[in-house]
Amino acid sequence: MKTTEKAEALHQESIVIDGLEISNWSREVFANMRKGGLTAVNATVAVIENFIKTMENIAWWHKALEENADLICRVRTVADIKRAKETGKTGVIFGFQNLSPIEDDLDRLATFHSLGVRVMQVTYMEANYAGQGCLERIDAGLTDFGIEAVEEMNRLGILIDLSHVGYRTTMETIEASKKPVAFTHANPKSICDHPRNKPD
Repeated sequence: MKTTEKAEALHQESIVIDGLEISNWSREVFANMRKGGLTAVNATVAVIENFIKTMENIAWWHKALEENADLICRVRTVADIKRAKETGKTGVIFGFQNLSPIEDDLDRLATFHSLGVRVMQVTYMEANYAGQGCLERIDAGLTDFGIEAVEEMNRLGILIDLSHVGYRTTMETIEASKKPVAFTHANPKSICDHPRNKPD
């Protein structure tokens, strides 16, 4: 078997997850994800949107999932990712790149969890109620509200993403979280010294 054939076979057998994708979503995009052998995708449903706009985005996704059920399916659990692989579909994991959709109401974490959101980034480059983003002049760390948000995300089973989060806020979130956290779309600063990247 040639190396390219081995690589293709390995890709077809593997569970392949795109850690974060933001797109002009369409049937063509969904079809291309299938052609690429993508098992699941962390699909951004909110970046800086407020509660109402994020609810509209989620409503759009529910319709898109129904209309494109031959290509994509909803992911709420690990079993859903495995089922997507087995049925030849791409599983869609709802994710936020910011806690802005909950505004100042921690109860909205449970609301969004019930709607299928499974990944939430603490901040998106700028400060919010929870903490400081990576582009803030001063990184004051995780707020008291942020600590409560971390606890609630842990309780609900929402993966905490720290990709655009300020360094001190990142470290305090790691310390506060009782569950593993993730950097779904950040690179090492040692390779590219950019505020959005993370030190070793």
